[in-house]
Amino acid sequence: MKAKHLVGALIGAFVGIIGLLWLLQGMGILRIRPILCIANCEEIVGPSPVWAVSGLIALVIGAILVFVSMRGVRRF
Repeated sequence: MKAKHLVGALIGAFVGIIGLLWLLQGMGILRIRPILCIANCEEIVGPSPVWAVSGLIALVIGAILVFVSMRGVRRF
């Protein structure tokens, strides 16, 4: 496996995991308090369509990055 395939797959997996987290928080399934706040940080109370859609978009982009990165890898 080449380094560029590995880096692309890792970045895609990271984006996908963050997208899944946002999606679950936006749907109201998962609640996590803010970890690092700069200004005016509050928990999302209840479902948030904006975060759900943002999470779905990030999840799809992450999956596409993993797929494209792993497409050129030959398996034995």
